[in-house]
Amino acid sequence: MTLQPLPNHAAPAGPVVLVIMDGVGLGKYEEGDFVRSAWKPNLDWLLANCPHTTLKAHGRAVGMPSDDDMGNSEIGHNAIGCGRVYDQGASLVAKAVESGNLFAGETWQAMVARVKERDSTLHFIGLFSDGNVHAHVDHLKGMLARAKAEGVRRARVHILLDGRDVPPTSALDYVIPFEQFLAGLNADGAADYAIASGGGRMNVTMDRYEADWRIVERGWHTHVLGRGALYPSAQAAIEALRAAYPGILDQDLPPFVIGKDGQPAGPIQDNDAVILFNFRGDRAIELTRAFEEDDFPHFDRVRRPDVLFAGMMQYDGDAGIPARFLVEPPRITRTMGEYLVKAGVRQLAISETQKFGHVTYFFNGNRAEKFSEELEDYVEVPSDRVPFEQRPWMKAAEITDKVIEAMRSNAYRFIRVNFANGDMVGHTGIFPAVKIAVETVDLCIGRLLAAARETGAILVISADHGNSDDMYEHAKDGSVVMDPETGLPKARTAHSLNPVPAIIYDPAGTANVTLTAQTGLGISSLAATCLNLLGYQAPDDYDPSLIQTDSG
Repeated sequence: MTLQPLPNHAAPAGPVVLVIMDGVGLGKYEEGDFVRSAWKPNLDWLLANCPHTTLKAHGRAVGMPSDDDMGNSEIGHNAIGCGRVYDQGASLVAKAVESGNLFAGETWQAMVARVKERDSTLHFIGLFSDGNVHAHVDHLKGMLARAKAEGVRRARVHILLDGRDVPPTSALDYVIPFEQFLAGLNADGAADYAIASGGGRMNVTMDRYEADWRIVERGWHTHVLGRGALYPSAQAAIEALRAAYPGILDQDLPPFVIGKDGQPAGPIQDNDAVILFNFRGDRAIELTRAFEEDDFPHFDRVRRPDVLFAGMMQYDGDAGIPARFLVEPPRITRTMGEYLVKAGVRQLAISETQKFGHVTYFFNGNRAEKFSEELEDYVEVPSDRVPFEQRPWMKAAEITDKVIEAMRSNAYRFIRVNFANGDMVGHTGIFPAVKIAVETVDLCIGRLLAAARETGAILVISADHGNSDDMYEHAKDGSVVMDPETGLPKARTAHSLNPVPAIIYDPAGTANVTLTAQTGLGISSLAATCLNLLGYQAPDDYDPSLIQTDSG
């Protein structure tokens, strides 16, 4: 795998810098588009004066089952980093459940055999919605129905409420029908299937990149130990917690345990089997480690039950996490980073904790390790442990400081950077904070423009998906949905289905950029674009570059 030089191309004096404005898309509606309404003189100038286009960042363009499925940061960085589109977790799991291949696999069969032989419980833990970003409730239903058909007598479900990839207070829209579904499975008396515990995904269990192990500890105490506030049902828990914390979003709800007579309905015990049904890895790895690792220093597990544990997919192939999984993940090879290492190109990847794994692990095709210790530097700026709406600027300024220092050092030919603000603050649904987040990114872009003029760098500015561009719920006719309690627009906290910008800033004019006439391209085309700007032909099977070259 060798990159070929691009004929008649002059390499820039400085690095090519790929700037990923996480969650900054191009909105369909004026109302609720906090990218459009933000004061962003730098982005506005770029769009008025530089070569630019729009790219698809959702649906089939990033490997999702249909164009009704939103993109996300994981698959977005996969696509950007490898220059092609792979079927992603949502597609692979849906096909495995529908075809029955999941149930024919060794891991599923071992889980079922264990609980039947030992008369124990099959547990399911995961994100409880149909957002299709980390998990899908239909996958859970399919597994429960199959477990019942195969004679599994007892199952417990530990639900992590979403409100992030779906409407922010929609939990009961999933819980109530699901309780009816379980009642159907239990109707003949041969099964005892129930919800056992839960909580909001940002409060319980689903931490990532070791940002706050306390979140996982709360999940362990809730799901495994069965400790916490006891409620007669999930619906009762959600209603009581909403009453106790007015205005709280589903993602932030405290943990709860289901039970009666002072006894939890489903703590995880020796001899049980546990399936973490999230297919996306970043927010699944830490809980997996708590189940699998013998030497575990992050919190006191109190007890570690002897269970058979499996993930929906393998979340980290390099580290072998988890050891058992139900569906093979996409095997992504020949990423842009690997090609550049083979070509001897020194690279820098940088973001804050919340997106650090995206510009490293996911960008490199779900690979945790570097391709080269000598040619790659990874810089993580530690994120603040506060709600994002309280500090919507996050660590963007510190990241920018380090990127400018790297540009001036002349040590790197390729730099990739993620600004997390537009996505992480967008998920909060707090409109003033979202506007500040976008304006923060614009301020940082302005500093990078000046550094590019100083160093002869070329900036490629784009995004992995939209979010801050679509912050109001809209009805089918396009009208804004109003919150009956506040009289204000109802917040939308999920990613958008909107395209994202792609801008090339070449202040020295070295690349003599002319955009391709080809339309309908996705963010996977950013890889070939960056390779061309660095002076290389893109591999033949990479998606087309955004720029015209002499080689075609």
